[in-house]
Amino acid sequence: MRITQKVQKILSYYETDNPGTKANLAKILMNGRVGGSGKLVILAMDQGFEHGPDRSFSPYVPAYDPHYPYKLAIDAGLSAYAGPLGWLEAGAGTFFGQIPTILKINSSNSLISNDNVPDQAITASVNDALRLGCSAIGFTIYPGSDASLEQFEELRDLSAQAKEAGLGVIVWSYPRGNLSKNGERAIDVISYGAHMAALLGAHIIKVKLPTDHLENSEIRKSFEINAIAIKTMQERVQVVVRSCFNGRRMVIFSGMEMKDANEIVNDAKVIASGGGFGSIIGRNCFQRPYDEALSMLQSVIDVYQNS
Repeated sequence: MRITQKVQKILSYYETDNPGTKANLAKILMNGRVGGSGKLVILAMDQGFEHGPDRSFSPYVPAYDPHYPYKLAIDAGLSAYAGPLGWLEAGAGTFFGQIPTILKINSSNSLISNDNVPDQAITASVNDALRLGCSAIGFTIYPGSDASLEQFEELRDLSAQAKEAGLGVIVWSYPRGNLSKNGERAIDVISYGAHMAALLGAHIIKVKLPTDHLENSEIRKSFEINAIAIKTMQERVQVVVRSCFNGRRMVIFSGMEMKDANEIVNDAKVIASGGGFGSIIGRNCFQRPYDEALSMLQSVIDVYQNS
């Protein structure tokens, strides 16, 4: 497999990882139409577990089929496809070797009481990832939740197992819990949560695009005293990237709620201009007709190829 200088430079930031882990990260970074550019465009299919199949897939019925995300990711030329155990198992035999995969190994659901502390159950293992030929595991943490300390310990153990087995580690860092609703996407909180993921050993960190809201009064002082620019989204992306070891850890941004395709493309432009490493998109792919999804993804890829 050819590895470009840009990808080699990114991999050099992971100074203690073994050749197997670096090879799997390179497989993701070199795959698809954006491969070799140092950017990533990943399809995520964990919404069915989180929100239910009918809420997630009824807008475009073919998305109920577990072969659909494999086909979409391959045809669009994406970097990788991330999903829970059942999704990957249901298509791995047909599509093995055609797209790097990421096994999401913890999940929650929307049927449990809102009174519960935000948390996720471990629903798969590192051995499952190896059995399915995955390149990495994915794990969600909820900074701000009273369950977060236990999640950090779970991630510590699973990350060590994954790295020992030569797999990459991708962390979904989604602040939740002892925060206001606005605080879940506040720039100070998103930056802090991303930094936690880097400190916990993530190779790739997934976060939501932050707003200019400042949630924590003590952190607000630092933003004000040090004149940290957060007015534009580009500036806020720069803040998050800087928080992840000054860009030595890859930060990718979620597509979030369903949007117009042009908004997704514009998000990619801002992410690229702010130094982000790419996009990870779910419902904005599978909730629109196939041809529209392919067209949108090609436009997103064009942005990163030209950045």
